[in-house]
Amino acid sequence: MSKIKHGLGRGLDALLSGNNPAEAKLSPELTVRDKSVLQTGSSSAPVPGQTIPVEMIEPNPFQPRTNFDPAALEELKNSIIANGLIQPVTVRKNGTGYQLISGERRLRAFREIGYKEIPAYVIEVASDELMLAMALIENIQRERLNPIEESLAYKRLMDECSLTQEEIAVRVGKNRTTIANSVRLLKLPPEIQDKLITEEITIGHARALINLPTVKEQIRILDAILTDNLSVRQVENLVKQAGDIVRKKSKTPTHASKIHEKDVSLNSIEDVLRKTLGTKVIVSQKVNGSGDIYIEFYSHDELDRLLDLFSLIEKNNS
Repeated sequence: MSKIKHGLGRGLDALLSGNNPAEAKLSPELTVRDKSVLQTGSSSAPVPGQTIPVEMIEPNPFQPRTNFDPAALEELKNSIIANGLIQPVTVRKNGTGYQLISGERRLRAFREIGYKEIPAYVIEVASDELMLAMALIENIQRERLNPIEESLAYKRLMDECSLTQEEIAVRVGKNRTTIANSVRLLKLPPEIQDKLITEEITIGHARALINLPTVKEQIRILDAILTDNLSVRQVENLVKQAGDIVRKKSKTPTHASKIHEKDVSLNSIEDVLRKTLGTKVIVSQKVNGSGDIYIEFYSHDELDRLLDLFSLIEKNNS
């Protein structure tokens, strides 16, 4: 095998190099030492230059990747045979063996080639929560996850590691809007998520479909995308047309349920909502007392701002 080049790369290198990190927002049961470990990636410096028997390394239980492209794995194997392993895997001690932190594809390639040992960095990780955070961040930065795997990774960092979108953005080197848009993809039904994973539609298509009011409408336009090879702009126009139809129907009075003319109280409610949300709000009420509230937005960024505001209101009320 060719001479191995050692280098941490952008993923764990960023985690391992912090000298004066900002405090992370973590669950109460983590110790102060644990919080420091998450910021630096390890409670001790990595030990370079080791080779470990591949049979002593167990898979990462927190691996966010669920799809491994056989062709890409074959390319990696050929590269390793020709050039050696450029980036060692990273592991932690686990009983008498080791547990993988990052490098699932590299480890698989070594096993399939038939190599008995693999170069590895061994670091100490004090808790499973830290292990989860490190594995997710490393995979997001280095392993080219598909859009849904990446969305699920962000969601796990939020739910299981108690990190905010802003904190995640800092750790993975992306802006907060990117994180928010990614997590929104999880609102799509499984049929659309699957097409995104298999690259039959793009992220642009998926983001447009999110704005449709029902799953039925989303699937209908998904079928049109696949059948007619629609561009993102064409899908956005279809989504806008569908939204206009829904709004028109909802505003049309019926014989059984006519919309009251606005009284002073409804106008007052509209004024309060406009000031609170910072955008145009329309409130309508029917004869039976039910009604609708329409909140307008004019761009993806404006929608993200409103979603953040609703999240903050929900958090304050919980």
